[in-house]
Amino acid sequence: MATTARGSGTEDGEREAPPRVVIAKPGLDGHDRGAKVVARALRDAGVEVVYTGLHQTPEQVVAAVVQEDADAVGLSILSGAHMTLFPRVVELLREQGADDVVVFGGGIIPDEDIPLLQEKGVAMVFTPGTPMATIVEWVRENV
Repeated sequence: MATTARGSGTEDGEREAPPRVVIAKPGLDGHDRGAKVVARALRDAGVEVVYTGLHQTPEQVVAAVVQEDADAVGLSILSGAHMTLFPRVVELLREQGADDVVVFGGGIIPDEDIPLLQEKGVAMVFTPGTPMATIVEWVRENV
């Protein structure tokens, strides 16, 4: 097993590879400051982060997740299309045999939509004002 300078130690002294997370902006939403802040916070916490950039289709997001062999994907949406785009990413991951990839998201998402998204396979939804430490801790514990 390869060692890395980051990650948590194992019983035999080897270091586990840090989690690999794709941060994506699916849809037509052009505001990516929040996604970049989350990506940087995760990176600073030792997580390997790949940011896809703006205006990604669900198919492009899933292709990036598969290509990067990611452990998780964080989706950011401010446009109101979360009930369409988040479940589509989950569906495509399952179709690709990547249903072990943890899907989480954030953005302007009404509280009443969060349980519906979780029923559709989104593990966690972060809303505006969530402290970065909370997101980092959740990723460490769930990815």
